[in-house]
Amino acid sequence: MSDKNFSFVIVAGGKGSRMGGVRKQFMALNGKPLWQWSADKAAELCNEIVLVVPKDSDAKIVWNNPGVSFRVVHGGNERAESVLNGLREAKCEFVMVHDAARPFASKELLISLMANTSEFTGAVPLLPVSDALKRVDGENISCVEREGLFITQTPQSFHRERLIEAVSQNLKAKDEAEAWTNFSPQYKLVKVEGERLNFKITWQEDILTAKSLVAQRQTRTGLGYDVHELVSGRKLILGGVLIADSRLGLLGHSDADVLTHAVMDSILGAAGLDDIGNLFPASEAKFKDADSIKLLEEVLRLVNSLGWRVDFVDVVLEAQVPRLNRYRELIKDSLGKYFAVNVNFKSAETIDGVGKGLAMKCWAVANLSRLL
Repeated sequence: MSDKNFSFVIVAGGKGSRMGGVRKQFMALNGKPLWQWSADKAAELCNEIVLVVPKDSDAKIVWNNPGVSFRVVHGGNERAESVLNGLREAKCEFVMVHDAARPFASKELLISLMANTSEFTGAVPLLPVSDALKRVDGENISCVEREGLFITQTPQSFHRERLIEAVSQNLKAKDEAEAWTNFSPQYKLVKVEGERLNFKITWQEDILTAKSLVAQRQTRTGLGYDVHELVSGRKLILGGVLIADSRLGLLGHSDADVLTHAVMDSILGAAGLDDIGNLFPASEAKFKDADSIKLLEEVLRLVNSLGWRVDFVDVVLEAQVPRLNRYRELIKDSLGKYFAVNVNFKSAETIDGVGKGLAMKCWAVANLSRLL
């Protein structure tokens, strides 16, 4: 998670007027309602999820995710009223407000928005307009210069209490960013690059597009493995976390973070790429004592550039000493900034070098997906 506390407010209070009265936010996409696609992604990063439903809705909302707080609140007659109800129900210092009808916002987009948000600075995803524009006034059609024009997406990210003030005073604003900038010249906006796949399902044909994208999703699984010797005189770093009470550390050219190394190899393997031994060779001095988390970030940039997204990583570390279970949540939080992850530790039961406290071994399995 971010070092800031974030609520994620999903605005699902629309009437579906542009879809003939069909409330698209509750339509099923690959077996789950549209709003849940965003909730599942945000749950990996945020402290709580608030779902704003139509004020006349009596539907029972069920969503099981024990790792994050989840509440449902009724909306108002207009979008701004629904947003305010969600913001007031939320508890965290910062908040992202998202349209339920945008199911494909990526985890990377959310991370970027969170990183660019502060007390007086909001962050919004923007995409440059790529089509030629025309203005129609009765029978007159004129051209509009598209240079400098951007499409605004959600989620939009802000300081929660200050956003409540801004929206309360700008109920006619088209979105939260407009309310924010209209409220005070002290309130700034940061542009974050939007995503073409983060489109809003508005018309009937948009549902067909979304279903087609999900049907064409490609998935891969990769297996990673690493082993390092335990020696004195070295720090023990696992999953980017310093194990301060260990008298032994792992030997290697980099920081020898055996857990992160196995994770990287699992991700690279799933993407069909060379392992870290070829990507970051020990023969190169620049990788001497390298921070493996920084190397992991390079791996993620590489696989993301090929269209892959890391959906989940499962890790098993085999070690006899030291006892590591109390570091489990710290390691999960460290890696959880980048993807959903589970981490478990196993004893070697005094068998072989690991069991004698001479080494550590780690296995990781990564699930990746991309839209064709």
